[in-house]
Amino acid sequence: MAWLVLQGALLCMLRVALGTPDSEDFMPAVPHNCPRKCVCAADLLSCAGLGLQNVPAELPAAAAELDLSHNALQRLRPSWLAPLSRLRALHLGHNELDALGHGVFTNASGLKLLDLSSNALRTLGRHDLDGLEALEMLLLFNNRLAHLDEHTFQGLSALSHLYLGCNELMTFSFDHLHGLGATHLRTLDLSSNQLGHISVPELAVLPVFLKNGLYLHNNPLPCNCRLYHLLQRWHQRGLSAVRDFAREYTCLVFKVPTSRVRFFEHSRVFENCSAAPATGLERPEEQLHAQVGRSLRLYCNTSAPAVHIAWVSPKHELLVAPGSRDGSIAVLADGSLAIGKVQEQHAGVFVCLATGPSLHHNQTLEYNVSVHFPHPEPETFNTGFTTLLGCAVGLVLVLLYLFAPPCRGCCRCCRQACRSRCWSRAPSSLQELSAQSSVLSATPPDAPSRKASVHKHVVFLEPGRRGLNGRVQLAVAEDFNLSNTVGLRFTAGSESASSTGSEGLMMT
Repeated sequence: MAWLVLQGALLCMLRVALGTPDSEDFMPAVPHNCPRKCVCAADLLSCAGLGLQNVPAELPAAAAELDLSHNALQRLRPSWLAPLSRLRALHLGHNELDALGHGVFTNASGLKLLDLSSNALRTLGRHDLDGLEALEMLLLFNNRLAHLDEHTFQGLSALSHLYLGCNELMTFSFDHLHGLGATHLRTLDLSSNQLGHISVPELAVLPVFLKNGLYLHNNPLPCNCRLYHLLQRWHQRGLSAVRDFAREYTCLVFKVPTSRVRFFEHSRVFENCSAAPATGLERPEEQLHAQVGRSLRLYCNTSAPAVHIAWVSPKHELLVAPGSRDGSIAVLADGSLAIGKVQEQHAGVFVCLATGPSLHHNQTLEYNVSVHFPHPEPETFNTGFTTLLGCAVGLVLVLLYLFAPPCRGCCRCCRQACRSRCWSRAPSSLQELSAQSSVLSATPPDAPSRKASVHKHVVFLEPGRRGLNGRVQLAVAEDFNLSNTVGLRFTAGSESASSTGSEGLMMT
């Protein structure tokens, strides 16, 4: 029995090696309903660059991403996406579509990305984008769009990125964004159009996260002082849409294309704007400081009662009741925002979005929250106590220096040391004579003409240093006895001791 099984296995291997018709059962199966010349890989379907003028009739239902770009499509039939219930991304760029029509996307409720760029679209009607409730990114750049219906984007409640650059739009309503809510919108590209008039108050009330992604460069904007001050403020605040394309923001001084200048490089055009600055364009964001671990509560105080209130966190997360995904932020019933324990991740701008029939416009309030760590507790031995202690010690040392008697033994030792140094050698006769003269002298050396006191009988005045040449000068009183000269002593000048000894005593 085992021998028969081994023979059967060898026979099968031989058939496969020789390429017999039975080997076709081992080849991979062709994907079901994959259009001819298209590439089907798992849930991806690519029919790009095939020159198709019409969409293939049969499309695999498992496709989650469909690429029909770089073809020659001119029309899209209604409900053509009905079989593709799993579709999440649709690429239709670089075709020849000049209109969409009603019901084209009615069966694309799960679509997240729609690329209609680089076509020939001239207008978008009210119902052209119906059925795209989950759409998050819409690419319409590089078309010929010159008109948008007032409610073109009415049903796109989840749209976050809208690209309308490189078209021919002359106006755009920033009041209601053509039916598009500003709750989720983060990027609005209107660059390289023909926008010649923009409502500055409508721009000013937009939430800060949308201002950061609002691209208006390469448009023939008017050189308006209010618009200049608004864009200058956005530039100073570091909003990326203005900061990254600062050199491409231009305006027309006159209503001719040749008078175009750059907003941030030609200050002479706007030098008269400083006389009347545009005040009150933007409501300043409120600055709040919070410590890590403390609680924080923000209130959405609008000018009129609001029906719906939502918040946007610094991480661009939409916050509605009950709160954030991680549970650190709560939205209460009154619309206020509460943070139980503030963390570093909560630093940034919180935006309140309020809507209601009593409000003329959708109002926004901004809170710039700065998070700080708590300060360390001060040390018990502070600098004030150190200063007081130093003053007390210094006062004690001064009192000891002034009133404490010196050590007698130390003074005696010091005196002996001084004597041993100064009088280690015997004084000469000239030094002794000078010492005696200084003791007996009653007048300072610089006053030779001063008379002796009348109460003393005999005084020898020290000879002056000028004019005496070392001679002895005798000064006697009125009752001097000339018969007794034994007690007389004389002094000699220090300048010429030799002359004094040779000339003898001279009385005057």
